[in-house]
Amino acid sequence: MPRAESSAAPSVERFFQLSLLGLVASGYLAVAGSGYLDNPTIALTAAGLVLRALVICGLFRLDISEGAISATTLAYAGFFVADYLWLSRDFLSATVHLLFFLAVMKILTARGNRDYLYTAVIAFLELLAAAILSVNFNFVLFLSLYLLFAIAALCSGEIRRAYARSALTARGGTRRFAPRLGALAVLLTAGILAMTAGLFFLLPRTAEAAFARLIAHRVFLPGFSNQVTLGEIGEIKTSQRAVMHIKVYSAQPVGPLKWRGGVLNDFDGKRWSNTGPRMDRIEVADDHVDLVPIDDRHPGSRINYHVDLEPLDTDVLLFAGTPETIDIRARIMYRAGDGVYRLGHANPQGLHYDAYSRLEDRPETSPPLYPPPVLSLAERQRTLELPAIDGRIAELARSFTAGAAGDLERARKLELHLRGEYGYTLQMPAREEADPLADFLFRRRKGYCEYFASAMTVMLRTLGIPARLATGFQGGVYNPVSELWLVRAADAHSWVEAWIPGRGWTTFDPTPPDAGGAGLSLATSIALWLDAAETFWQEWVVTYDVARQGSLAGRLEQRARQYGVRWFDWLLSVGAVWNRYVVPGARRFGPWAAAALAAGFLLWIGVGPLMRRAHWRSRVARVRRGEASGADATLLYRRMLHVLERRGYQKPVWFTPLEFAGSLPDSQLGRAAREFTAAYNALRFGGHAESAARLSLLLDELERVPAGG
Repeated sequence: MPRAESSAAPSVERFFQLSLLGLVASGYLAVAGSGYLDNPTIALTAAGLVLRALVICGLFRLDISEGAISATTLAYAGFFVADYLWLSRDFLSATVHLLFFLAVMKILTARGNRDYLYTAVIAFLELLAAAILSVNFNFVLFLSLYLLFAIAALCSGEIRRAYARSALTARGGTRRFAPRLGALAVLLTAGILAMTAGLFFLLPRTAEAAFARLIAHRVFLPGFSNQVTLGEIGEIKTSQRAVMHIKVYSAQPVGPLKWRGGVLNDFDGKRWSNTGPRMDRIEVADDHVDLVPIDDRHPGSRINYHVDLEPLDTDVLLFAGTPETIDIRARIMYRAGDGVYRLGHANPQGLHYDAYSRLEDRPETSPPLYPPPVLSLAERQRTLELPAIDGRIAELARSFTAGAAGDLERARKLELHLRGEYGYTLQMPAREEADPLADFLFRRRKGYCEYFASAMTVMLRTLGIPARLATGFQGGVYNPVSELWLVRAADAHSWVEAWIPGRGWTTFDPTPPDAGGAGLSLATSIALWLDAAETFWQEWVVTYDVARQGSLAGRLEQRARQYGVRWFDWLLSVGAVWNRYVVPGARRFGPWAAAALAAGFLLWIGVGPLMRRAHWRSRVARVRRGEASGADATLLYRRMLHVLERRGYQKPVWFTPLEFAGSLPDSQLGRAAREFTAAYNALRFGGHAESAARLSLLLDELERVPAGG
C-alpha cells in the first residue's frame, strides 16, 4: 500500500501541471490580445487548453497513443500545404497555424519532464511573440499573469522533484496544500511587481538626485577652461569613462572625427591659457540656431549628427568641423572669436543636441576659400607671441622645413617630422622639467598629444606662422550594439591650428598613432555591450518621460507592423522575384515536395521504432545469456511498467518500486509484478547477476497474463 505520508504528492502534481497550463494560457492570451490571430486559431487553441485542464482535474480521461500523435501530425503536414496554397494563401499565417497546432498537441500529450520543459518553452515563445506584436496595456496584465504562473510552476516543480527523489516524506504540513502554495505564488509575484515598479519609476531618479549631492558625477576635462598646464590632458587619457555618445547620419562611411571643444592661444613655456576671451551672446529661438548664415557658407563636405553629452565640469559644446546649425534645448549660447561655443553654465545631465557641420577638406587638394579669410592684426600678434624658449627649438624648426615653399608646406613638413621621428607614450616625465618642450624635443623624444601639439605650435610661431592649440576628442569607438560612436575620456586629444593664407585656420595633427591602442579585444567587446546597456538605462529609465514614452510606443508599433503576421503579404506585393519564381515553383512542385517530406517523415517514424525494437531484443538476449548490468535491469523494469500501463496500472512518480508493487491487487498480474520487482532490486541494487535470466522470464509471463488476470 502507498505511504500515508505521500498523500500530498497528487496535490503537488496537479498544482504543477495546472501552473504549466496557466503559463501557456497567459502566453496564448497575450498573443491573442495583440489582434494578430484569426478566430479559428483562437477557438481551437482555447479548446485544447480547456480540454487539458479537464484532464488534469480528472474530469476527463484522454489517452492518445504515440502512433495516433504521429498520424495526426503527418496528416496536418498535408493540411499545411493546402492551408498555404488555398486557405490562408500566406506562408507566415499558415506557419502560425502549424505552430499553434503543434503547441496544442504537445500540451494535450505531455507526460514526462521533457514534455513539461517543451511546454514551458512554448509558453515563453508565446510571450516573446506577444512582446513584439503588441504594445497595449493588456500585455502588462498577461505578463504579470505569466510571472505568477512561472513562480507557481517553479515552486511546485521543486517540491515535486523532492517527492520523486526523497525516500522519506514529511508527515505534516500537507493540509490545504494547493491554496497555501497558490497564495505564496501570488505574494511573490506581487512583491516582484512592486519592486520592479519602484526600480523603474522611483529609484533611478531618487538615486541620481541623492548621489548628485554626495558624489561629484561630473567629468573634469582640463583644456576646456581658460588655462591648462602641460601634462593635465594626458592625465585623463587613462580614464575609460564615457564623455559623449554620437549618432552620425551619413549615407557614406564616416571615419573617426575630431570633436573640437576649446582653443588656447597664450603660452608661457609650461602653461596654455586664454586671457579674457570676448564672448558673443546668441539667442536660441525654438531650440534652433543658424550659426553661419547661408550666404556665408563655403562649399565642402558636410555631416549631420546627434550628440548626447555626459555631465562635464565645463560649459563647452563639442563639434566636428565648423558647426553651421544647431538644435538644442537652451535659451542662450555664447560664441568666442576663435569659434568656441559655450552654454554659460556647466553641462547638465542629459544634455543633447543636433548639429550640421562643414568638415575641413585637405588643403592640398581643395580650392582656396573665396572670399579669402582675413586675420586681424591683433589676432596675428597674439598667435605669434612666444615665451623665452630654448634657442635650439627655432633651429630645429628651420631644419625640419628647409626647402619648403609657403606656409602650408612648412607646416606639413613640421607635422610629418614630428609624427615620424618621435614616439608616443602616456608615461609622465620622472620629474618636472624647467623647460618641458626642450626636454621632449631633445632628450625624451617621446610623449603624448599635448607635447606634440605644443611643440609644433611653438615651432610654427618661430617661423612666423600664426598657430594655436586646439583641444577636444579624437575618434572614439563605434558601438555596433547601440549604433553610436562612444567617445571616452581616454580619447582626449590636442592638435594644432595654423593660419594658412587663403585658407584660414587649418588643422594639423603631429601626434603619431598609439600602437598599443589598435585592435578590438574581448574586454573591449564586453565594455561595448555594457555601454549599450548603460545607454539604454539612461535613455529609457533615468531620463524616461512622456516624450520618450511616445517614442518607445511608436517604435514598438512600427516593429509590430513590420514583424506582424501580415508583413509577409507586403513582402509578396513588392518582391518581384518572389512572385515570378518562388510562388509558381511552389504551386508546381509543392505537392511533390510535400509528398517527399511526408514519405521521409513516415520513413523516420517507421525506422525509429524498428531500430528501438532491435536494440531492445539485443539487450534482452544479453540478459538471458547472464551478461546483464544495472542499466539492463532498469530497461527491463521500464518495460514492465509499460506492460502494466497497458493493463490500467500506472506507477506514481513518488512511489518506490516496492510500494508500487505492494499497491497492485492480489492477482496473477500483481504476484508476477511483485516477484519481478524483487528480482529487479536484487540485480539493480544487490548486484546478483543470476537474477537477470529470471527477470526476462517474468517479463514474458507478465506479457502473457490476460486482461483482468
